[in-house]
Amino acid sequence: MPVYQYIAVDADQSCPVCRRGFDLRRPVDRAPLEQCPLCRHPVRKVVSTFNTPKITKPLSVSDAKKAGFTVLEKRDQGVYERL
Repeated sequence: MPVYQYIAVDADQSCPVCRRGFDLRRPVDRAPLEQCPLCRHPVRKVVSTFNTPKITKPLSVSDAKKAGFTVLEKRDQGVYERL
């Protein structure tokens, strides 16, 4: 389930939790929250960041082998040799 972030629409009339903002795990097919679960004041969904894998350098042969991959090198037309 994805994690969604919510924050109060009006910070003056909200509780400390929704004033700061909170995270909530909800199924994708559910509608977004319209009220804070604690104080019942209006909240809005915030566009948040998402996690992407970051590769800083290409994997070396030894790194790939340590990770459990089989490393092959092309020798001829359609012929590969295991390193």
